[in-house]
Order: sequence, then structure tokens, then C-alpha cells
Amino acid sequence: MATKKRSSKKTTSTKRVRASKTSAAKRSSLPPGRVRISALPSSTDAEAEAEASHAHPGEYWSSPDGRARLISGDSLEVLAALPERSVDVIFADPPYFLSNGGTTCQAGKRVSVNKGKWDASMGAEDNHGFNLRWLEACQRLLTDDGTIWVSGTSHVIYSVGYAMQKLGFKMLNDVVWEKPNPPPNLSCRYFTHSTELVLWAAKTRKSKHYYDYPEMKQRNGNKQMKNVWRFPAPGKSEKSHGRHPTQKPLALLDRLLVASCPEGGRVLDPFNGSGTTGVAAVRLGHSYTGIERESEYLELSRSRLLAEVPEWGVEPARAVG
Repeated sequence: MATKKRSSKKTTSTKRVRASKTSAAKRSSLPPGRVRISALPSSTDAEAEAEASHAHPGEYWSSPDGRARLISGDSLEVLAALPERSVDVIFADPPYFLSNGGTTCQAGKRVSVNKGKWDASMGAEDNHGFNLRWLEACQRLLTDDGTIWVSGTSHVIYSVGYAMQKLGFKMLNDVVWEKPNPPPNLSCRYFTHSTELVLWAAKTRKSKHYYDYPEMKQRNGNKQMKNVWRFPAPGKSEKSHGRHPTQKPLALLDRLLVASCPEGGRVLDPFNGSGTTGVAAVRLGHSYTGIERESEYLELSRSRLLAEVPEWGVEPARAVG
């Protein structure tokens, strides 16, 4: 498995690069939709996994093997109840606070940008206070070398970045997600919005974060991968089980998890939405916890996870006689 670079010594570095290449080869050969069976965890990892998998009062659904679970409830309340240092990677797609009565273009028609009360702005100060609270709650849950990814547009991402710096996160990268097919700007008074930012940060400035450099380089034609990623918005195939207004493409989540999550890691999404993070996580052999307060999207996520791993939906055989 790929490991983090902790030393500049040549012999140690060589061994780790070779191990990382082996892990990358295994991962790249994994057929889509198949779950990798990871090596058995160490006793310490097993204890952390057992603690993290304790049933939560708001648990909506969990897979029979405990590798995936969806929790219903307010993110701040649920995060406070989860065990400390129990997560390797967090991906968060928080409210962008864009539901302000405006309009956009969808399928050639003018439609409202309002996504729900959860996306309505509370004002700059309260919006920032919210970001500080949920980021601090997530920081407590990360392992010492864990990392967090947060997506956003200019409406929210600067608040997120400032909050991360105040809390002592170690800023690693700002990734630009470029969309080749953005909706046109109907007012014709601004540049067309075609990007979102994703901030990547480690838990503290002392964290030795995981990064699968060989795999990212291999995926980029044997050149160092840049921080501008081009992915189209989710297509019909990714919305076959239902729709969510802020759904992210599976390819985006796959790349960031491959880059930053150690084999058999534990992934959390505090704003689960349509469950894309969960689908990407279980596809790569990781365990997953998603937090969501809308029952409609919890059911959508459950359907997507069951489609990804059909065995989870099979009723156990009953003994006869």
C-alpha cells in the first residue's frame, strides 16, 4: 500500500514509492462497481473501526457488514456524538448560501436557483460562524494524519479557508474543478460561472498526510498532476436513482479519495446529499458514514449504495426446520 513520505532518507523513500506503485496498480485494475477486499486491519485499527461503527440513535440505514451507514439528523449534533479520531478522510459539500431568489438556465429554460431552506444565507457573520462550528467538529473526528476536502464557490469558500486557518488546519491545496458544460449566464452581465473550488487540508500543521503521488502521476500521463481538474457535471446515469440540486460527479470524488485515503480507510461526509461520496468510497474498498437530514436524500443515497453493492440488499437465508 502507498504510504506517506515521512523521511528524506533514500532507502526509506525508495521502499515507500515501490509500495505505492503496487497499491496504484491494484487500484487501477479494479473494475467499476466492484469492491476491493482490503487487508485485515491492525488491532488498533480494528478497535477504532469498532468504536466508529457503534449504532447512532439517528441511524437511517447501515450495510449488513457495517461498512456503510447513513445517519439522519443535523450535522452539528451528529458530528458531536461521533468518536474522536475515527475518520481518515472527510469530504464536505456544505451549503453555498445561494438560494436568494435568483434564476439560472437549465435545459434551455429559466429556473429558480433556490435549493431549499438549508441553502438560504443567514448573513455573512452567521454563515461564517456556521462554517467555523462544523469545521471544528470535523477536525475532532479526523485521525492525527487525516485530511478534509471542502467544495464551494466564491460565495462560501473564502469563509471556509479563513475558518480552516483559524482552527489550525494545514492547508495543502486549492483544487479548481472546471466544468466544460456550465449553464449560460442569462443576464449577460458577468462571465459564465464554470468552476468550483475544493480546498484540501490536513488536521494540523504537524500532520503527515497521505498522498498517492505515483497513482496521480500515472493518471496524468506520467506527469505531475496539476490542481485544475476538468470534469463534466453528473450525467443521467449518475441520477438514475433520483436527483439532488448540488450533486457532484463521481469522477471528482473518485480522484480525491484515491489521492488522499489510505487503503481500507474510513470516509465521512457531513452533508451527504445524494451519496456520491459514499458510492466512491465503497467502490474503492473504504468504509463510509454519511450524515443527512432530508429523508428524501437519505433514501436516494441508500438506493445508490445498494445498486453499487447488490449483496447488501439480499435478505439472509432462514434456517429450515
